[in-house]
Amino acid sequence: MSVNRCVHLFSRLQRHINTRTSRITSGGCRVASGSSLLHKQQAVSSRNVSSNSSSSKPPDTSLFVPVSLKTDPAVHGTVGAELTQPLDKNELLKILNRFYKKKEMQKLAADHGLDARLFHQAFISFRKYVLEMTSLPADLHIILSDICCGAGHIDDVYPYFMRHAKQIFPMLDCMDDLRKISDLRVPADWYPEARAIQRKVIFHAGPTNSGKTYHAIQRYLAAKSGVYCGPLKLLAHEIFEKSNNAGVPCDLVTGEERTFVDSEGRAAGHVACTIEMCSVNTPYEVAVIDEIQMIRDPSRGWAWTRALLGLCAEEIHVCGEPAAIDFIRELMYSTGEEVEVHTYQRLTPFSILDHAVESLDNLRPGDCIVCFSKNDIYSISRQIEARGLECAVIYGSLPPGTKLSQAKKFNNPDDPCKILVATDAIGMGLNLSIKRIIFNSLVKPNINEKGEKQMETISTSQALQIAGRAGRFSSKFKEGEVTTMHRDDLPVLKEILSHTVDPIETAGLHPTAEQIEMFAYHLPDATLSNLLDIFVSLSQVDGLYFVCNIDDFKFLADMIQHIPLNLRSRYVFCTAPINKKQPFVCTSFLKFARQFSRDEPLTFDWVCRHVSWPLAPPKNIKDLVHLEAVHDVLDLYLWLSYRFMDMFPDTAFVREIQRELDDIIQQGVRNITRLIRATDPNITDPLQTQSNRRSQTGSNIGAASSSILTKTRGQRGQRASGGVMDSSLASRLVRDGLLTPDLLQQLQKEWSKDQKQENASQNAFDAQHHNNNHGKRKKKKK
Repeated sequence: MSVNRCVHLFSRLQRHINTRTSRITSGGCRVASGSSLLHKQQAVSSRNVSSNSSSSKPPDTSLFVPVSLKTDPAVHGTVGAELTQPLDKNELLKILNRFYKKKEMQKLAADHGLDARLFHQAFISFRKYVLEMTSLPADLHIILSDICCGAGHIDDVYPYFMRHAKQIFPMLDCMDDLRKISDLRVPADWYPEARAIQRKVIFHAGPTNSGKTYHAIQRYLAAKSGVYCGPLKLLAHEIFEKSNNAGVPCDLVTGEERTFVDSEGRAAGHVACTIEMCSVNTPYEVAVIDEIQMIRDPSRGWAWTRALLGLCAEEIHVCGEPAAIDFIRELMYSTGEEVEVHTYQRLTPFSILDHAVESLDNLRPGDCIVCFSKNDIYSISRQIEARGLECAVIYGSLPPGTKLSQAKKFNNPDDPCKILVATDAIGMGLNLSIKRIIFNSLVKPNINEKGEKQMETISTSQALQIAGRAGRFSSKFKEGEVTTMHRDDLPVLKEILSHTVDPIETAGLHPTAEQIEMFAYHLPDATLSNLLDIFVSLSQVDGLYFVCNIDDFKFLADMIQHIPLNLRSRYVFCTAPINKKQPFVCTSFLKFARQFSRDEPLTFDWVCRHVSWPLAPPKNIKDLVHLEAVHDVLDLYLWLSYRFMDMFPDTAFVREIQRELDDIIQQGVRNITRLIRATDPNITDPLQTQSNRRSQTGSNIGAASSSILTKTRGQRGQRASGGVMDSSLASRLVRDGLLTPDLLQQLQKEWSKDQKQENASQNAFDAQHHNNNHGKRKKKKK
């Protein structure tokens, strides 16, 4: 055992012993220092011991949905009544209520898995069954008759009550089997092919722009066979092109695309894929897993866990943040594989400026303004172009082709576009020539562990990922700069970037289709969403893992629950990566599933009718958003086509119109300022957006002044003269502290510039109109 491994194990043991000691002392015992080693050993083995422990966590019975019983009176007949006598319903009701109130019966039922909630539900169902059935099973009828006649005891009802309870709650009878199926404590054992070989794991650790992925890819290109696993389609495309350009034949595999370099479709030795699409059965010489820190992602972390534990490669090259080193080491100890670490330093420095930008008038070529909402993207791009500057726009829901087009436009030194407005989508997958990163905000919507959306200040890891885009080694800017748009945010950003990245401590897991099928075998009447809930409730994981958020999966499962599909097809549909915030995408998903359930192929003509192809260029932002949704729908078709080839047969035609749609969207994004102007000004007004931002950060004065300025600007727009606001109002605002003289002067300059541009545009329009009318008059004279 290496010294590093011993040191690391000791540090982990210390953490476990502290936790265990606190638990023991809270119970009234104090641990002697001489027995600390024993407790350390117990802490280390606690995960393994828990695997054999019978004290597993109790199930969440709120997830147990009672099954409706299908009873046939003809099956039972009237045997019971013939052997005894008809039952008095009033007397039966008294007997059943006495049974329900007996504490002994409730305690006995609890020992067999019926807690108070389930006991109550089961009793209500049992009472209804006994009182409303025209004929009961003979054995139950006889027992109830004996009790009514005083020849039996009320406790004799219990076996029949439990029989009924297990019929409506079938999980009670197979709880041990369900626990075994949902036991996720040793995921390394799920991949016997990978465990059969001794893999060499190399961790390339470093910040952004440190060359860590470059070194891993060099080994990948030199190998006889290899697989690259990346978090984004853009990254997979980049490695695909880089590999083939280097003379190394490489295929591309993403959820929506399969590209084989061999004309006859034979697989190449190398493949670049998105992480979810990597094969854990194909042997490779080298595998590269990029952005390994995403193993802790609440939704997608399971894909990195699967790749790290399951890839059958002689060498596994892992690239990511240094914060993941200790955790990956520990994860590999569970497979018996040691980790070799290569650390890298950033190739080009970036510095945090001591001043905020404060005004868009202070923008310089090479600036990138980072926002965390589309509305901010729209408003800021409009303000920039109002100043006579061109800007490129990149955000997450844009098609990959459009993102690349905008990146190329920004990077081109001969293009007048020198400003970029983007979301954190630039954090991975795009090579951009950025001099200065400007954070427009430090607050981002996130999904917490419970699946709830909340606004949070960005983490150190997120801030570094974005800030690291400034001054890239491959760009013309060899040194980067980072700052904020607003003065109040700058000290917060400095504080965030001064912290070290939180170490990664857990990896994501996700139930497989096979595990859910085994669950369904025991619970055939449960819905897929309910199966997932029960699975997660019963699942057991050790301290290294967590179960990923399944809310999106359940959302889709509930959406198509009424559609008749077999379980495997239903599961595949629910793993489709769709944007559930887009109503059109959700509606399309539903129609796809319904058409599929009828065993009717989704042809190209059917898709064209559904999306109303051909589509016109967007006239406003709403049109652009709809086109993005249509692009997502075509992506969904392509994704499903690789899972159900016979039902989604027209892949080539759909891909062709998707390329055309990408061009239309690109054109719309190039004219985004015009689209914003054509949209409801109440949504996209930049000053209103700034007001909202200020109110979120608690700046009351800023919010009030922005709100007032918005109103006064609206009043100014309604005036034919286009003059500056009334001086008495300006004086009052300055006097009340809602507007400073400097801000007033700046505002007057902006309005004056806007008015000149409006006048110029109006004069050009009038001239064009005059020429057109003059031409028409000439034609009439002729």
